[in-house]
Amino acid sequence: MVPKKILFCTDFSPNSRPACRLAADYAAAFGAELLILHVVSSRLIGYPTFEDRVAEDLAELDQSIDQIVREELETVAKGCSLGLPTVRTFLRSGQPAVEIVRFSMKNAADLIVLGTHGWTGLRHLLLGSTAENVIRTAHCPVLSVKSLRTA
Repeated sequence: MVPKKILFCTDFSPNSRPACRLAADYAAAFGAELLILHVVSSRLIGYPTFEDRVAEDLAELDQSIDQIVREELETVAKGCSLGLPTVRTFLRSGQPAVEIVRFSMKNAADLIVLGTHGWTGLRHLLLGSTAENVIRTAHCPVLSVKSLRTA
């Protein structure tokens, strides 16, 4: 299988940088389109089902977060776009693993590349693993890139 669309998922942490480099290298080697996705975790900023009842300042906070994320996505895209035929960025909100898999299916991704924090023990149990959940539920191959540092 030669991937035509590679989905790179980022949380903008240092742990995602090795995965970014690898996704860009694969996209260049295969002449593939690179899709860069960030999912704003709804668990961190509130409950989306209450959107019609949130105060205006929370709505402004959401807009501010969206703007910052879009700027970060553009920075990531500029950093890995050299020599690539197509690089596009996307922002979604929700549970990261669910949104990544949903996005990959909707956009017919052939390969998902994402970093992992490498958490173990209690921290892994409490925080879970987005990478692990994506690997379990994705319709296409997933390349999980271990971070260089341990957390």
